[in-house]
Amino acid sequence: MNAKKVSESRIVNTAQVLSCDLNNYNTLFGGILMKKLDDAATLSARRHSRISECVTASTDSIDFLCPIHQTDSVCVESFVTYTGRTSMEIFCKVIAEDIMTGERRIAATAFLTFVALDENKKPVQVPGVIPETEEEIFLYNTAKERAEMRKLRRQKSKELAGYININKPWDN
Repeated sequence: MNAKKVSESRIVNTAQVLSCDLNNYNTLFGGILMKKLDDAATLSARRHSRISECVTASTDSIDFLCPIHQTDSVCVESFVTYTGRTSMEIFCKVIAEDIMTGERRIAATAFLTFVALDENKKPVQVPGVIPETEEEIFLYNTAKERAEMRKLRRQKSKELAGYININKPWDN
């Protein structure tokens, strides 16, 4: 299986911020942005793997760096930065742009992991990636460390799950 350039998985989606997307502080709801990130990352995963079903395996973190206002456009850019045998790490960056002044700023970043599935819902192998730009090379070179942290976090989550009470609150 031939590796693909990172740029081949790049998705760019720009939208205006509508009043129905705002929270009590007149900034974009975090949940709205989370959906935009997952939508873009899904398309990056599918574009890279050319598999119709790619599922979110994890979201490492979404770091909200500055608020997004109704006077801003919100641009979500995503691309595959690293692959395992069946998994793909997707980096998402969110750029807010004040439509009146043209000022652009990084509003959020996130790393999501996706797995490509075959028609039997079994993980399938995905192509490797070829980073080209300074940004892509940096993200690629730092991906193994993130993958190790992800493994450790998943192990801890499974451990925690063993202690979580699943009874209905009124049955305790």
